[in-house]
This record gives sequence, C-alpha cells and structure tokens, in this order.
Amino acid sequence: DGDGDRLGVVTKGGDIIYPDRQLMLFARDVLSRNAGASIIFDVKCTQRLAPDIRAAGGVPLMWMTGHSLIKAKLRETGAPLAGEMSGHIYFSDNYFGVDDGVFAGCRVLEILSRSTKPLSALLADVPTYPNTPELRVECTEAEKFKIVAEVAAYFRGKYETIDVDGVRVVFPDGWALARASNTQPVIVVRFEARTPERLEEFKTLFRDQLKKYPSVKLDF
Repeated sequence: DGDGDRLGVVTKGGDIIYPDRQLMLFARDVLSRNAGASIIFDVKCTQRLAPDIRAAGGVPLMWMTGHSLIKAKLRETGAPLAGEMSGHIYFSDNYFGVDDGVFAGCRVLEILSRSTKPLSALLADVPTYPNTPELRVECTEAEKFKIVAEVAAYFRGKYETIDVDGVRVVFPDGWALARASNTQPVIVVRFEARTPERLEEFKTLFRDQLKKYPSVKLDF
C-alpha cells in the first residue's frame, strides 16, 4: 500500500490470505495471551470470523467500516486487535493501536517463527466459502444513504439483519451486505455463501431491490 498502512499476505503456493482471514490468524495469537478480550472487525468480513474468535476465547465485535471509526472503537473498548476487509490491521497488543502494514507483517513472521506449520496450513481448519469481493455500485451522492435505509427496511421484516453499518442480512448459510460508502457516491455490496448457487441467490435478492432505483447502476 502506498502509505504503508495495509497488509497483503500470500502463501508460497500463491493463495491470497485476505484480511478477514488474517484477522483469524492474529486473533488466535493475541487471544492466547489476552483471554476474554474483544476483537473488532468491520461489517465486510467473513461470517466465519466471529465463531473463530469465540473458539479462541475472545469476544467478536462487528463495527462500522472506516479507519477513524475502527480506531475510536479500539480505544473505547481497550481491544488488543481490530481489522478491516480493506487490509487495515490495528494492534494495541504491544503496539499503538494504529494500522501499520510493516508491523502487521512482522506479526505474521513472529507467528510463523513459533510454528512448525507453513502459513498455508495455519488456517486449513477454516475453509473459505464462495464469496464476492467488495462490489461498488454507482448511485448519486444525495440518494445513497436513503436507498440503503429503504433496502434495510425491506429486509428487516423478513430476515435476521445487522444494521451497525448499512444492512447485513444474515442467513444460516451466508450473508449479504449493502452499505453507503463514506467517501464516494457508491453503495458497497458484498456476499458470502456456502455454495455458489446460494451466492447467486443472495445477489439476486439484493439486485431485485436495488434495480428499483433509477440512479443505481447495477453491474453485478
């Protein structure tokens, strides 16, 4: 990253370990010394992260996307670790609670130095579900929050939802997210499911709602 505040991790086999899975790796390590601590992550992270944090003895805390918002929550809660799907990882555990890509990379190396397993094996017990990247749907700046609020209201009466930042619709086998970008005239959507077929169903559910708005330029 240009200003050094994010981390990318790739195994020797060429597989990318995305930031929400990086958080699993870091949380397991941090919680081995801080049992019962909160671990903060943003609404775009995998559904598999929260159970993994609980299994490691921590308290998962989903929060709003945005480095200033995450850092404020980190200070408020005293959490030792936080992260975002964008690659920003924040350590208060032996650090200053800021997103430092070099420090996060060193923490990966520290974990590997204490393990006999390669990086590719450390998260082998948590397979990746089919998912989309962060999809950015263009709309007008004036309407983006209104559209997300109306989409949230529609799904709230039909499914379990999390509304900490936009709307995250929770299914037994996955989730779907829509949130207004803090900085651009776009609605951010992301999907995860246990099967490719269900992933397409989740996308269709959101597509059917968003296509009602003329200003929305659907491309997923």
